[in-house]
Amino acid sequence: MTITETARRQMMSARERLAASLRPLRRAWHRFWRLVSYYMPKRLYARSLIIVITPMILLQSVVAFVFMERHWQTVTQRLSEAVTRDIAALVDMIDTLPPGSDYSNIVRLAGDRLSLKIDLLPPDPLPPPGPKPFFSILDRSLSAEITKQINRPFWIDTVGNSNIIEIRIQLDGKVLRVFARRSQAYAPNTYIFLTWMVGTSLVLLMIAVPFLRNQIKPILQLAEAAESFGKGRPTPPGFKPRGAEEVRRAGLAFIQMRERIERQIEQRTAMLTGVSHDLRTILTRFRLQLALSGKKLDVSALNEDIDDMESMLEGYLAFARGEALEDAGSFDLDIYFERLGEEAKLRGRKLTTRIVGEKEIHVRPHAFGRLLANLTGNAFRYANTIDIAALHRRGWLSITIDDDGPGIPDERREDVFKPFVRLDEARNQDEGGTGLGLAIARDIARSHGGDIALDRSPLGGLRAIVRIPA
Repeated sequence: MTITETARRQMMSARERLAASLRPLRRAWHRFWRLVSYYMPKRLYARSLIIVITPMILLQSVVAFVFMERHWQTVTQRLSEAVTRDIAALVDMIDTLPPGSDYSNIVRLAGDRLSLKIDLLPPDPLPPPGPKPFFSILDRSLSAEITKQINRPFWIDTVGNSNIIEIRIQLDGKVLRVFARRSQAYAPNTYIFLTWMVGTSLVLLMIAVPFLRNQIKPILQLAEAAESFGKGRPTPPGFKPRGAEEVRRAGLAFIQMRERIERQIEQRTAMLTGVSHDLRTILTRFRLQLALSGKKLDVSALNEDIDDMESMLEGYLAFARGEALEDAGSFDLDIYFERLGEEAKLRGRKLTTRIVGEKEIHVRPHAFGRLLANLTGNAFRYANTIDIAALHRRGWLSITIDDDGPGIPDERREDVFKPFVRLDEARNQDEGGTGLGLAIARDIARSHGGDIALDRSPLGGLRAIVRIPA
């Protein structure tokens, strides 16, 4: 075994040991987050409030207990050091005077220059030490400075809400009592900062909570509308896209999806009605033929009726299927237009095509080919000159098909998209036609997120405009 293989195995075993040692930590981490998710609120509004409030609380906690605590302690320590230095100077002055001297000048100097009120008391024992406050930075700082600078027995009283602190220092044959303002040895403005910080946060929350509610409300309305649609109920009154751009896009997409589904249901209902009507007509002719079969049976008429029924059922199946189960893929417009050119030569038609932009599009190929075949088939059937222009730009494909045929009247251009509608006076249907060609074409276009529109062509006939995202 080579050294390299030995090192590789050692590294692999080390990784396995590391992974085995980290496995309990991962399990504990997953259990922790499962527990958090179990106790977390389930509604979006509550979770959004937590997302807004939690970082603010954490930030304020860091500022208050890290930065402000250090700043507060540093300032208090400096102030306590200055007050203790003044008291130490007074102690030195008192020690320099002989016993029985007049200390009035020192008392006056302490009051006028140092803002300290001092008294010299008899040499009684110092009061017993009182309970120390748990969070008093002043008591700790002042006691440490007196021990460091004066190093005499002392007693201090910083407890309570009084603005005065009392300090007693044991001297030779006397006790020095000092009264000082709390602000001289303590930084009181920290509370003001904390009050402003908390107050400002509350004001910001009072602004953020209604704003957040207004942003969440459109999402809840969209969920309610989707739930109502799933239960077959009408859209809640007053529903329209609101809120942020993403929520508006989702609401608009839902409205468009609902309209497409309702149109498809309406088309299929009309189609079933047309199928039942046309089949009833053919069955009536069957009954007449059978009734007359004793005299003379017209076999050719029966065959024509059977052909009509077969064509009708094939059109119905094609329309009902709608190529909806086909997967999306690539469709080459250039290749398809070449095939149309060959078909135009066979039919003796004049065809011109042009493509601006990408030639390949991402659609359902067979369905989109059927869409173009239905439109170009009508143009080849009723016109001699056809012009097709494709524009693929900015995520949209627009195909314009112009011809010089008889056209369709303005008031009938929407009717031709209904199943089984025939325009005998404008475009007579071929023998066996069912009137489903344009209905199928529009159904395919809308299933792609687009649509088909009809207009008057510059060539004098009909213009069909296909626009889909691609």
